[in-house]
Amino acid sequence: MSSWWCAVHGYNHPKLTAAISAQLEQMSHVMFGGIAHPMASELGKRLIDITPEPLQQVFLADSGSIAIEVALKMALQYWQSLGQKNKNKLLTVRGGYHGDPFTCMSVGDPDNGRHDLFSHAIAKQLYAPRPEICFDQEWNEQDVKAMRQVLEQQHNEIAAVIIEPIVQGAVSMRFYHPEYLRQLRALCDEFSVLLIFDEIATGFGRTGKLFALEHADVCPDIMAVGKALTGGTMTLAATITTRKVSEGISSGNAPMLMHGPTFMANPLACAVACASIDLLLSTEDGSPYPDGWQAKVQQIEQTLQALHIINDHPAIASVRVLGAIGVVQMHEPVNVAKVQASLVEQGVWVRPFGRLIYVMPPYILTPEQQAKLCSSIVHTIKTLY
Repeated sequence: MSSWWCAVHGYNHPKLTAAISAQLEQMSHVMFGGIAHPMASELGKRLIDITPEPLQQVFLADSGSIAIEVALKMALQYWQSLGQKNKNKLLTVRGGYHGDPFTCMSVGDPDNGRHDLFSHAIAKQLYAPRPEICFDQEWNEQDVKAMRQVLEQQHNEIAAVIIEPIVQGAVSMRFYHPEYLRQLRALCDEFSVLLIFDEIATGFGRTGKLFALEHADVCPDIMAVGKALTGGTMTLAATITTRKVSEGISSGNAPMLMHGPTFMANPLACAVACASIDLLLSTEDGSPYPDGWQAKVQQIEQTLQALHIINDHPAIASVRVLGAIGVVQMHEPVNVAKVQASLVEQGVWVRPFGRLIYVMPPYILTPEQQAKLCSSIVHTIKTLY
């Protein structure tokens, strides 16, 4: 599970440990309000270099959910600064998840029960149906029709659309068609609405592209990254936006984004994030990816295809694989205790939820470990179901 999908290089990698140790000997933390430090600058440069060219401004947060809060706040403040105070709603699709703070909850799926306890206190946002056409199916324009209708009718009050690109993660582990994102980008441009991509789970190679947006070759106005940013060593995230958005915010009566987490741009986290990005992109001697990280993720994807051997099992609704993500969806909710006990007996840790048994393994898994992961899942399903 890569410790909730973030430990892409495995654990205790010496280069990551060395980066933290070296920074610790200099300064463990810097108040990032009125003061800067070299590692934050270095990380900002790296993020700008590896993300689409229009994304030029970086806000370094302290966790993925805060990066999403910042993205939403950016969108709302942008329109406020331009004098369009009526654009104060957020639009998303059903089936998504963007974190647990209150604003993040307000753009998560309203029906999955995760936040029912707080429904009376969560801001009411706008929803369109989720994309239904799967990643490898034939595209149909009808899939984006409902989103167009909402934007046509209510764009004057919508600040931004937020979506997980390609992979709807923590709620459903669904992979949808890249054309949906291309159509969505065009709609947001047509109706003057900002587009936010939540790449917290999908960034840094997980889907077979460095960022999931590359499957559609589109760029959002605001993008959030986290999880694998530090290789699973420390909590850190970033919200990256265009000059258009940042300069729009700066043009208003409150010419700064009023958000300042205590541990934003923490030097230890920034140092290890730089090291993790370098490690991912390196093909030098001693790199875990001598043939490139893409080759490792492609190998994992090929191995995970072995899960399709149970496609016809009566308990299975579907099997799907994309990059280093493998998903077995059952017809009925998983008996988590029994499934986990069986997998642990075989030396494998997987965390099922709902009707899903899924994996998002570290990229460094050997072919033998990848095969064991798949065979353990298949054995467990055949034994218990």
